[in-house]
Amino acid sequence: MSNRPGPAARPVNRIPFFQGLRPFQWSEVSKNLMAGLTLAAMNIPQSLGYTKIAGTPAITGLYTLLLPLVAFSVFGSSRYLVVAADSATAAILASNLVGLAPIASARYVALAALVAFLTGVFLLLARLFRLGFLADFLSQTVLLGFLAGVGFQVGIAVLGEMLGINVHSRHTPSQFLEVLRSLPHVHLLTMEISVAVVTCILLFQLFAPRLPGPLFAVVGAVAASAIFHWAQSGVTVLGPVPGGFPHLSLPELSWRDVETLLPVAGSCFVMVLTQSAATSRAYATRHHQQLDENADLVGLSAANAAAAFSGTFVVNGSPTQTAMVESSGGTNQMAHLATAGVVALVLLFLTGLLRFLPQCVLGAVVFTIAVRLIDLRGLSAIRRESPGEFALAMTTAVVVVFVGVEQGILLAMSLSLFRVVRHSYLPHTAVLEQTRDGMWELDPVVPGAITEPGVIIYRFGAQLFYANANRFSEEVRMLAGSAPPPLHWLIVDAGAITHVDFAAARVVREVQKDLSTQGTGLVFAHVESDLKPDLDRHHLTEAIGPKRIFDSLHEALAALRSRSPSGPALGSHDSTVD
Repeated sequence: MSNRPGPAARPVNRIPFFQGLRPFQWSEVSKNLMAGLTLAAMNIPQSLGYTKIAGTPAITGLYTLLLPLVAFSVFGSSRYLVVAADSATAAILASNLVGLAPIASARYVALAALVAFLTGVFLLLARLFRLGFLADFLSQTVLLGFLAGVGFQVGIAVLGEMLGINVHSRHTPSQFLEVLRSLPHVHLLTMEISVAVVTCILLFQLFAPRLPGPLFAVVGAVAASAIFHWAQSGVTVLGPVPGGFPHLSLPELSWRDVETLLPVAGSCFVMVLTQSAATSRAYATRHHQQLDENADLVGLSAANAAAAFSGTFVVNGSPTQTAMVESSGGTNQMAHLATAGVVALVLLFLTGLLRFLPQCVLGAVVFTIAVRLIDLRGLSAIRRESPGEFALAMTTAVVVVFVGVEQGILLAMSLSLFRVVRHSYLPHTAVLEQTRDGMWELDPVVPGAITEPGVIIYRFGAQLFYANANRFSEEVRMLAGSAPPPLHWLIVDAGAITHVDFAAARVVREVQKDLSTQGTGLVFAHVESDLKPDLDRHHLTEAIGPKRIFDSLHEALAALRSRSPSGPALGSHDSTVD
């Protein structure tokens, strides 16, 4: 008999589907269906508002809540993440497409769909090459600044529509100045409707956050517009809105269009990757659930491909919409599938009523979205705890408002990386001193600083590489040269040094030679297991002396203090040091 396993015993390579619904529990079905109805009630008016940001026809907002939701539910892993229209990616899209085609035109919609398709390709490549770690390089601090900038930009962009003023400028500062100059020409009824809608939504958020305030505002506005014939009073309305499901097709565009839109898709990819990962991680941690980030990348890619084929724009993992699901009692992706079902019914039977909807109402809905993007509490907390990070966040916001959204996201990533590099280039260093009760204090690295007579313990707070090796060399030489003689030992607390590269190793060897000529022994203590192979590979273990490399600071001090002051030359490789 053969011992070879049969077909049933072979591992099956397959894509796991519907991870966000498993484990399935019948007892949670009704709760998730109600959460889906609530999400649809809150999201349908917002999705219409997002089209004002993206520059696409109103019906495309409903399309973002149909196939993209289903696609992520099938391929994604997160049980809570809502993937639909989002203000940040919509703003990135509009800021780049507005000069390529007339807003809401057929070509504009085709370009928006192509951006969604290219974004999906980037997300799929990120999955294939395991690039999910890129999400870690956009800090939450700078992301808050970026979203605040988007909030200001989007809020200013809809002011003209809310006031019944024609604004022709595309630049945010110019738009604001144009609105100010046109204030004498405000259409009073349009302004009153906008103020009423904003007030209604804000009051619901304040006193009844679980109720769909935007839906009540939109339904009320549609009813009032039909009864009082606002269109005849000079209020601009949507007009006829096509119903039915979207036609599935990819627009026929040239390779030149693809080349033009690759940078736009790249910016959307960065925002989708970072914002979705941050949101899904937060909710997985909160609910003690396992998260497959690679599956989420496939789900995000599928959702954007579905958006492209259904003729709508880029979709993203939305923190606000995800919070809606959780607060409504949703526990898995069934709530999102229920939302898609409700939207399908609206597309089939209720789009005819949207022809009465005033444009200013959508502008007012978008304005409330923009207000929520400016997290004053979060920014205030950053300012209190870390003024430097607050300055970076504000710099990002200013660039978004005065330069552009795409430049803002690139700056946000650059500033986040800059802070990491700066910390490694200028790490925290200190001289350790032991207090009377045995605790260690960190003293500044200044001339004459010592730990105890004849001994200096120097802490270097980062990996040692070519860019910061000179600082290590300068501070060690300064401490050794200014210490009261005789200086027997200079101990490097290497607890934070996880890596030493080739150039830094050469610098350490030169420092060791200089200290040796002064009669001072160089010692490495608190050496972690990850660092030891680097010390061996670069011959630092041999240069310093294996008996002068210790696992802990306590072992190093115990061995060195046991020596007699009258012993042999302390700069030599004395094997008795143990």
